[in-house]
Amino acid sequence: MTAGEATRRTEVRAGVVQWFDGAARDLPWRAPDRTAWGVLVSEVMLQQTPVVRVEPAWHAWLEQWPTPADLAAAPTADVLRAWGRLGYPRRALRLQECARKVVERHGGVVPRTEAELLALPGVGEYTAAAVLAFAYGKRSVVVDTNVRRVLARAVGGSALPAPSYTAAERRLATALAPEGDADAARWAAASMELGALVCTAKAPKCGACPVAGLCAWRRAGSPPDAHADKRRTQAWAGTDRQARGRVMAELRQASEPVDRALLASLWHDPAQLDRAIAGLVEDGLAEQDDVGRLHLPK
Repeated sequence: MTAGEATRRTEVRAGVVQWFDGAARDLPWRAPDRTAWGVLVSEVMLQQTPVVRVEPAWHAWLEQWPTPADLAAAPTADVLRAWGRLGYPRRALRLQECARKVVERHGGVVPRTEAELLALPGVGEYTAAAVLAFAYGKRSVVVDTNVRRVLARAVGGSALPAPSYTAAERRLATALAPEGDADAARWAAASMELGALVCTAKAPKCGACPVAGLCAWRRAGSPPDAHADKRRTQAWAGTDRQARGRVMAELRQASEPVDRALLASLWHDPAQLDRAIAGLVEDGLAEQDDVGRLHLPK
């Protein structure tokens, strides 16, 4: 890397952080009184779910289960009902499993090391790094889809990052993270925010970008996505996922086990409905009683 490139990277980082100081959203999991548990819950909820849907659910969740011990002791059916329509309800099960391990292994306190966080159910590389940075203010390399997109464009000169996270991206993200704890945590939050609000996947707001003049992608003439043919969009209508969602919605609102005949009225394809129900049972999201009626796990 040349001296000029090193300087440009430093300027990109400084520009993004300065922008964040004035543009950061007032999110509850960023508040001074946030807890590590609140941060962890927010990160699990925000996986594949937009902020506008997560924020009210997060408030309700923390009001009901303000500590890992509270969630660990909760009936699983209540947990799945509270998850509501956030999507991918297996995340709710993993979050409760995580809470139980936090209680068993760490006395109910969310751990402060990467190794201990990664050993928790449902906590991967990104979530562990996010908790370290945003809950404990420690240096970590926080890379989500928003950060990947910012780095791909501003530093790499690509329209979008590769379909899968690469070793080269990890090296770049590590090199860009400041050495100091507070500075690294601030950069992590700032780069994520820029990707979420300005450097979006579709129709990026380059006119509002604080580092547009430094952006390698714009300097290269904003070339198209080199990996467009490898990206797949996930359908929803008519899929097994939609069928599962219909069944889960019925189970969440039911006070008694639901008969299969009622479930059959929810979906047009009996074979697909059978697959959806079998998948829910296999994933631990539903249970069947002795006469084949379905209910949420207890």
